[in-house]
Amino acid sequence: MKVDDLCRAMDRIAPTRNAAHWDNVGLLVGDRAASLGKVLVCIDLSPAVWDEALALGATSIVAYHPPIFEAKKRVLAGDVAFDAARLGIAIYSPHTALDAAEGGTNDVLADALGMTNRKALRALPEKDADYKLVTFVPTEAVETVAWALGQAGAGVIGDYAHCTFRGPGVGTFLGGDTTNPVVGTRGVLQHAPEVRLEVVCPIAKSPAVVAALFASHPYETPAYDLVRLAPGPEKGRASIGYGRVGDLAPIEVDTLVTKLKGALGLSHVLVAGPTSGTVTRAAVGAGACGDMLPDVRREEATFFVLGEMRHHDALAAAKAGVTVVATLHSNSERKAMAPLVARLRDALPSAEVLESRVCADPFTIR
Repeated sequence: MKVDDLCRAMDRIAPTRNAAHWDNVGLLVGDRAASLGKVLVCIDLSPAVWDEALALGATSIVAYHPPIFEAKKRVLAGDVAFDAARLGIAIYSPHTALDAAEGGTNDVLADALGMTNRKALRALPEKDADYKLVTFVPTEAVETVAWALGQAGAGVIGDYAHCTFRGPGVGTFLGGDTTNPVVGTRGVLQHAPEVRLEVVCPIAKSPAVVAALFASHPYETPAYDLVRLAPGPEKGRASIGYGRVGDLAPIEVDTLVTKLKGALGLSHVLVAGPTSGTVTRAAVGAGACGDMLPDVRREEATFFVLGEMRHHDALAAAKAGVTVVATLHSNSERKAMAPLVARLRDALPSAEVLESRVCADPFTIR
């Protein structure tokens, strides 16, 4: 198996197209063509985890938090990216793509509460919509144009690339005095056998795809349409997005806090807001999700579990009657690593996939 198999498996589990626009996800260091051996899964690629990876002989690391986040002007010895590249160790990060995914960090956190009838607390933004590109190509040029569009990023459906639909037809055109038509003569109405070529196209990649169309199409001015697609009613769509909100069987606040601590293996959590009363609707947000408080209130949830929240947001939650439980940042995410390891083992039967034993939240409570 190759690193490419790991990348494909991760993109099926946590499609990178669903990551937040500010995030840095996917393969950060490595060669897709390199052999895949041991894979180490962790939350943070800390020095302790790096030493663990070396001791285990890992050739790939799936680090939930991106160890490369902002643009770098220098990559020097001692930087994890430099050391990984030098040793041929691939690094892949899913981060917010795993947060948004079904069965990802937020679903695991919702499972800890026993949440039912759940949906995304914050839906995916419009940037995740697709176009459909429709163009018309002479029969003999269809393969060239279709391949160029696929290479530019169009035609991806699930784990399949270069997906197209083709239908024969007849195109007509009348070239003006300044034209130089590839088929026929200017000033004479032409009837040309053509193929209608359709491909899906991510909006973010549309400039590159259209450029590839013009570069590969034999016509002087190729005709094309870009049609924006509405989200379909595909299974599970409501549960794809950031955070989760849903229903609980009636449960007292103290009992629910105890249940959460047990499910996450924590001895202490931070609690703000009401500490008594019955909860029937709750929300979760893995990581730093204090900015989702308006979403929580809109959904009329009275219990909100997250990794961390700013002081003034906690005050606002308490004032609104929302009980906030902060687990510390990575403690809200760590429970999702074991299911991720299990899914990767199923997807990569020839690789050895291990969960880090030393990865831990940087904070401890004394």
